[in-house]
Amino acid sequence: MTRRLLLDHGLALFQDKGYAATTVDEIAASAGTTRTTFYLHFPSKSQLMQALVEDLDDIRTADDDPPLAEVVARGDRALIEQWLNRKFDQWGAVRAHLVAAYQAAAIEPEIKATVETWFEAVTSALHEGLDRAGRFDAASRPVRSMLAFGQFEYVARRWLSTGWTVDRTICLRTLSDSWCHLLAG
Repeated sequence: MTRRLLLDHGLALFQDKGYAATTVDEIAASAGTTRTTFYLHFPSKSQLMQALVEDLDDIRTADDDPPLAEVVARGDRALIEQWLNRKFDQWGAVRAHLVAAYQAAAIEPEIKATVETWFEAVTSALHEGLDRAGRFDAASRPVRSMLAFGQFEYVARRWLSTGWTVDRTICLRTLSDSWCHLLAG
């Protein structure tokens, strides 16, 4: 229970003050505990952030039915759009996690590595789907996967900083068109 309080209060402080400006003492005080108790649960602020990234990954993949590799392997536009729409729906719930993760990745090497691993996992799932389908020249599959994920990541980061400056439905349809071009042929 204390661990969860530390995570929740840490995330709230990261959202209010930013990752770099938040101290371990502030997280502990906000959770109603002490620095010593904080260190019983987490060796460092970056380890607390690591746990938040793990929470984010659980949230991010919980609704993936079918998983991304299967979506790509099937190559069905409706399924691709459905998958992207679920991700758009998740952004509101994980906004604080994402912002904190990107802020922490800028200054914490282990968080940067975790975020890179997360990006690589998504790109690998896209590539796996293309391999399973035998779609496109094998040499172009990694590039197609990187481009598709890069587009998605750019839209996500823009949404995090500005919200929906382009109508969400238009954005969804256009990104789906692009993914279909890159991944479904």
